[in-house]
This record gives sequence, C-alpha cells and structure tokens, in this order.
Amino acid sequence: MKPTLVIGASDKPDRYAYKAIMSLRNHEHEVIALGKQAGKVADIDFQTEWNSNWEVDTVTLYLNPTNQEPYLNKIIDLKPNRVIFNPGTENPSFIKQLQQHGIMPEIACTLVMLSIGNY
Repeated sequence: MKPTLVIGASDKPDRYAYKAIMSLRNHEHEVIALGKQAGKVADIDFQTEWNSNWEVDTVTLYLNPTNQEPYLNKIIDLKPNRVIFNPGTENPSFIKQLQQHGIMPEIACTLVMLSIGNY
C-alpha cells in the first residue's frame, strides 16, 4: 500500500499529529510527514517542502481550514484515494472539491480508525 501523508506534522508528544505518526508506524504503515519545520517522530524525518511526486494512498490533515489553503490544489494533484479530516480540520468547500475530483473525504479521527482496525 502507498504511504499516508500527514500534513501538519509535529514532534511535540502532546499533539495529535505526533500521536498519529506513532500509531501509523506502530501499525506498520509507511508515512510521509510534512511539517513547517524540521523534526522527527519515530523513524520518520519531517519533510518541510512539498513534493508533487509523492505517491500516497491517504492524506490525513492536522491543519485548520485556514492553514490548509496553500495545500488544497496540491493535495488534489497528488490524487490520493482519500483525505481524512481529523477533528478541527473539517472544511466543507474542500470536501466538495475532493468529491468533484473523485477523492473520498472522510471526517474521522486517524487515531480512532487505527485503534479499531478501520484504517
């Protein structure tokens, strides 16, 4: 399976993006972590620059809708199978755009999905 792209990566253990990266790795998923600054969680070094050649199955968002803005078209261009909107990241207009491009939006929590085997 192609990797999961975590947008809004953080190396602070109290952040949900950190917990998601840890859980994804514990469940043996490949991860690409995109953060504003360099960092590392588990064995994953953060990317700080967008790469339009990433091949990803899932994008999981840890940015509020305002901070998502620079990434909307870039995410669509990656053609992931789905985009997970974690709590606080819901963005109705982006959800509509994803649907128009055949990308499945999921309003869910990556951590919960992994913990119940529904990822």
